[in-house]
Amino acid sequence: MAENFFGITDTGKVRDNNEDAFIAKKVMDNKFIIACAIDGVGGYSGGEIAAEIARDSIFENFAKPSGDLIAAMKSSFIEANQKIFDEKLQTKEHSKMACVLTLAVVDVENNQFHYAHVGDTRLYLLRDSSLVKVSKDHSFVGFLEDSGRIDEDAAMKHLKRNEINKALGFGRDIENQDDYIETGSSPFLPGDMLLLCSDGLTDMVNKDAITSVLMGQASLEDKAKQLIDLANKNGGKDNITVVLVQNDSASSWQATPPAGTIHSGAEKKKVLTKPQPGLPENRPVPIAPPVSHSKKTGPVNKILAALCVFLLGTTLFLLWKNTRGSDSKDPVIAPVEDKRNPEEKKLQEAINAVGNDTLVLSDSLFKQAIVISDTLDIHQDSLFILARGKIVLRADSTFKGPAIELSADSRFILLDGLQFENFNVAVSAQNDALFLRNVQFFNCKWPVQNFFVFPDRQYITGRLAGAYMFRTDSLNTLPPR
Repeated sequence: MAENFFGITDTGKVRDNNEDAFIAKKVMDNKFIIACAIDGVGGYSGGEIAAEIARDSIFENFAKPSGDLIAAMKSSFIEANQKIFDEKLQTKEHSKMACVLTLAVVDVENNQFHYAHVGDTRLYLLRDSSLVKVSKDHSFVGFLEDSGRIDEDAAMKHLKRNEINKALGFGRDIENQDDYIETGSSPFLPGDMLLLCSDGLTDMVNKDAITSVLMGQASLEDKAKQLIDLANKNGGKDNITVVLVQNDSASSWQATPPAGTIHSGAEKKKVLTKPQPGLPENRPVPIAPPVSHSKKTGPVNKILAALCVFLLGTTLFLLWKNTRGSDSKDPVIAPVEDKRNPEEKKLQEAINAVGNDTLVLSDSLFKQAIVISDTLDIHQDSLFILARGKIVLRADSTFKGPAIELSADSRFILLDGLQFENFNVAVSAQNDALFLRNVQFFNCKWPVQNFFVFPDRQYITGRLAGAYMFRTDSLNTLPPR
């Protein structure tokens, strides 16, 4: 069986040395995969040394990690930063050295990954033919691109695209800056793929071309080499590093096609047999076919049937005539009026119309707070809602319901960068489908209301402790708005 991870680095077509480094390795009794792309900065030898220091610090911290995985990743970054800074002070030739890096720790068995990031190396998640950029570029041009102010093509050509504002080695006290190291956790579902890369790839190859390669049928090694070749073909102006990790485990979420159709007159109802985790399968209930009576009817019965039809017709005619003659009028059912304002209508339509699993909300489109007067429904299985700029959902003064409600069928809904104001309930979710990243709640009585669905009349065993990984930050981990 082929490995489900692979890494490669290349000098490129212009530079004489390679200041990049990478990690693609199983650790902790092969329970986890660590994947890392490191881009050294600072001259002929300094960048290489900074990258190697960071690489060694990661290995040291994950030889015997203590605490949770996020803490271990942050510790490795903080230690590497201190060592790089000390080396700069001791060696004059290395006074400008630093490195940027993106680290992912992947738990394939439990379908999850965690990441830590500083600088403009990148982490992407490929799911259902859609490539989503998870990390944020800690640079001015990266901020312009992430906030929707410039497109990818303009960012790739921008004169300041390589100017970064965060790196390991820039200062001593990054442990006291809560927002310096970007961290996060996310589901890693069967079939998903992670791409970690240096800007030597993304400055030369656009997102569509990267997606096309990753969607191919080749092995991970061949895909990584194809990306290197594309970057070199387009100029190879920098060192190029590519690390890939794939969740190749069998999916436990396979929906079987409808098992049959129940017919009742002109109505047809599909019978679904999609298994639900932890619940018994919804099996179709066998319906007995209608019994057909084919006995012949005698002449007396025919006469009685005709008289019944005549009397029924006469009764209905008299009833209709009396009703028309009265002063009463037929009741008119008024259509339900949609009282939503144009902005929330636009937002709900955008959610409904998402073709893949990513919806980017830009403050250039929603320039003011979106006043919510009715609940926004999310019905998708998986959906990323990413705020680019300041996107605020504010409760109408008369509205008491949840701002957003997740369907019972939703499995992974990520809300990124949104702000909720003045809601009784900001988000209503079921089971463990909801994931938050850099979300803020202002004056919300219940920021998240969560329900669990269990089978009727069954014995339930379990506990809620440890099911959630929400945490608070004094500052957000998004670029400044």
